[in-house]
Amino acid sequence: MTDYKDIHGFQIEIRSSNPTNLINGQVWYNTTNSKLRGATVSSVGGWATGGTMNTGRYNLAGAGIQTAALAFGGTLDPPDSALSESYNGTSWTETNDLNTARNALAGGGVLTSALAFGGGDTNSALNESFNGTSWTEAADLNTARRALTGLGASNTAALATGGYVSSASALTEKWNGTSWTEVGDLNTARYSLGSAGIYSSALAFGGAAPRVAITESWNDTSWTEVADLNTARDHIRGAGSANDDALGIGGYNGEANLALTELWNGTSWAEQNDLNSGVRQHSSAGTTSAAISFAGAARVTASEEWTVPFIDIREFDLS
Repeated sequence: MTDYKDIHGFQIEIRSSNPTNLINGQVWYNTTNSKLRGATVSSVGGWATGGTMNTGRYNLAGAGIQTAALAFGGTLDPPDSALSESYNGTSWTETNDLNTARNALAGGGVLTSALAFGGGDTNSALNESFNGTSWTEAADLNTARRALTGLGASNTAALATGGYVSSASALTEKWNGTSWTEVGDLNTARYSLGSAGIYSSALAFGGAAPRVAITESWNDTSWTEVADLNTARDHIRGAGSANDDALGIGGYNGEANLALTELWNGTSWAEQNDLNSGVRQHSSAGTTSAAISFAGAARVTASEEWTVPFIDIREFDLS
């Protein structure tokens, strides 16, 4: 009679913990909780449930990487929030608040060196710098705006792009740790757009002006239009390290919150595995191989983690 080992090439192990270096289809019996477990391993990225935030909100900003992220600001519907939370890859912990509560703000940097700028129910130029412990007011943006997008490697190197002034804006400003300087505008003015990269190599995509799929690439001097997203949307968020390496995450198409994820390879966008739940007005952080999406409209507290390769471990009750 053919057994499991004959079919798959390995037998069902008996273990007290998960094996390392899992392979697709591997099954083992966990003696700690008396459950049969199985693993799906894929070279394509996928989303898995992350830690639950302490406070649900939307229109917030974020910074950092998947295992060391920062969430700040947003709205509690009402009022605006000054709350700041850090993520260690497992759980969210409240940190010191922003000095000024704001929604529709932008951010960039890492957990120990971040920046929060713009936002507000009425346009704000406020800029605050985070040193890993507390927020300190820094020099304002040149142009007050909300629903802009931001990115950067630290609190001394950031880019603020697009947004809403009295209409959609194409403005881009660069932060050097001391002041903001206006640089080359987007080709298409828009707000509620997504972005990825760093201040010298970035990508801006989607947004409203009206709702678009437009993607533009930044080379530290100017923006150049490149291939569109597959699906036009606003309130989209991004992750990634440069203008040739980005994820477009979630958003809104005018009818529904989207779970869509698209990967940019420097030439075109390709649809990937969806989020577990559609989301807009959320925030995100990380890279194209390890990203995190968190919070969002309806004041959700959920976060989801994107990994490549994707490993999904399921339990089967034998009782």
